[in-house]
Amino acid sequence: MTASRNTSSDIGIMPNDAPVGATHRAPADAGRRPGYWHRRAILFAPLAVFGGLAASFAVSLGRDVRLVPSPLIGKTVPRFDLPPVQGRRLGLSDTDLRGKVSLVNVFGSWCVACREEHPHLMGLARRGVVPVHGPNYKNAPDDAAGWLDAMGDPYTRTGADRNGRVALDWGVYGVPETYVVGADSLIAFKHIGAVTPQVLEDTILSLVERLRREGMES
Repeated sequence: MTASRNTSSDIGIMPNDAPVGATHRAPADAGRRPGYWHRRAILFAPLAVFGGLAASFAVSLGRDVRLVPSPLIGKTVPRFDLPPVQGRRLGLSDTDLRGKVSLVNVFGSWCVACREEHPHLMGLARRGVVPVHGPNYKNAPDDAAGWLDAMGDPYTRTGADRNGRVALDWGVYGVPETYVVGADSLIAFKHIGAVTPQVLEDTILSLVERLRREGMES
């Protein structure tokens, strides 16, 4: 009794010596051969899995991270207490975010997008429209202080978040991120990425004015 072996035609693979341009057709009795379609399914299953993974990866690349919703919207700011950035006098805690509508801008001296948005924050500080507070994310003290000394300091209060623990509690994906906080300490809005003049005027400051109309500042 001889053991049966699968040939290339059994599982739908072209033989090595097939003429160039030849096409393969399933044998006429393929449907009656035991395990024929099962072997073909095993052969092509990895291709289907790879295709699904590739499609999922493509979708994730096309997703705009700025549109990722924050689970903290409508919730009270997390409890925290940070010392000031080196050379600054006022630190930052959750109690400082009560009684006035304010912005919380998470920044880092190593962050390219932070440099892009910084002139807009400086302009906002000069206008005195709304307090802007700056938790500093994972910076060496000298680097954070030197960056603010060189670029200008738009912040009413700063907080040195050396290990990133507070940023984690706030749900920070990556700096810069800017939050609008109501006078009731509720997080009303989150913007991921550099703040642009359009976002600042059309979204953030218009929300600040609405929150002021709806609530009472102390």
